[in-house]
Amino acid sequence: MSGGLTRRVVVLRAAALAAPGGVLAATHVEEGDETAVALGYRHDSKQVDAAKFPKHQPAQHCANCAFFQGSPGDEWAGCAMFGRKQVAAGGWCNAWAPKPGA
Repeated sequence: MSGGLTRRVVVLRAAALAAPGGVLAATHVEEGDETAVALGYRHDSKQVDAAKFPKHQPAQHCANCAFFQGSPGDEWAGCAMFGRKQVAAGGWCNAWAPKPGA
């Protein structure tokens, strides 16, 4: 390894540790992202097109979905459907499934 590469690795690791929570901040899913479009994702469940997604119900949102990886009260959190990107707790997509025991 060259000296430049070593310094670069040290700087990247330091940046990751300095970020909130000690890890690089996750990005939010954009409604225009390829996966979001394919799944009909919306940041606000109230904006889901009922004609395109007739299984959507008003009480369904990301925070009460089995794939939501956040805690109660989190506005944004990870989702198994979107890899490293975060979804809005009040959002919805066609992969929605009820949390077990809910």
